[in-house]
Amino acid sequence: MSGKIVHSATVGRQISVFLDDKPGALAEVCKMLSDCGVNIYALSLAEGVGHGYVRMLVDKPDEALRLLQEAEELTMEREVLLVDLVNVTGALGMLTGRLGEAGINIEYAYCAGGSHVDCGAVVIRVNQTEKALKVLSAM
Repeated sequence: MSGKIVHSATVGRQISVFLDDKPGALAEVCKMLSDCGVNIYALSLAEGVGHGYVRMLVDKPDEALRLLQEAEELTMEREVLLVDLVNVTGALGMLTGRLGEAGINIEYAYCAGGSHVDCGAVVIRVNQTEKALKVLSAM
């Protein structure tokens, strides 16, 4: 693969919310944020024993955290990398390989794209954010 595969890489704020494992729990959180004008850009949902947790990126993280905490939801904020990655076969493998070669551990990642987009969005939690940004800037 030739050419630049990372269009941009920045640091973002991810919000995690722990939810009861019941129908409608995610809908309640999404509606609450939407009703207050908070837009969700990315979301990942995982199950646990008796609960689930949502990781999300939003356009107004301070407002989202305030709303969720006022609703007595258990929340956590993390620093993540937001990467706009060219949507071609092998790009994600190359990106993760370069991070691994640099000794950077990927704790988790999630992404979105589709056959109709030229660039996909990748959210990555790493153990060395600044070093990862330098690696990604060279890609």
